[in-house]
Amino acid sequence: MKYAMLIRGDENEGAEVDSPTRDEGMKEVYAWFEKWGPTGKIADGGAELDATRTAKTIRPGATGPVVTDGPYLELKEVLGGVVFLNADSIDDAVAVAATWPLWGSSSIEVRPVIEH
Repeated sequence: MKYAMLIRGDENEGAEVDSPTRDEGMKEVYAWFEKWGPTGKIADGGAELDATRTAKTIRPGATGPVVTDGPYLELKEVLGGVVFLNADSIDDAVAVAATWPLWGSSSIEVRPVIEH
């Protein structure tokens, strides 16, 4: 079954990290992919998302869709990336996701993907 591993965190924490520390963190992420890629647990290479300030939000309006800049939510923790996993159960997916290199206030949410 396929599971989505949603990577969340405070995007402002990343701005506070110096370049060598950020580079070390990315090495940990690459090592994670190198560890799990050959096992077949990664269904998709994943995607890192740009900052929320670059986002556009579409909502229903009286005369059709209304597009606004950003999400305009007062959230500290935002979705920063997603990786799709192949796993036999949610417990298996959680076991893989739990090895992701977390730092600061980051967290991982694992959800089953509904395939139509």
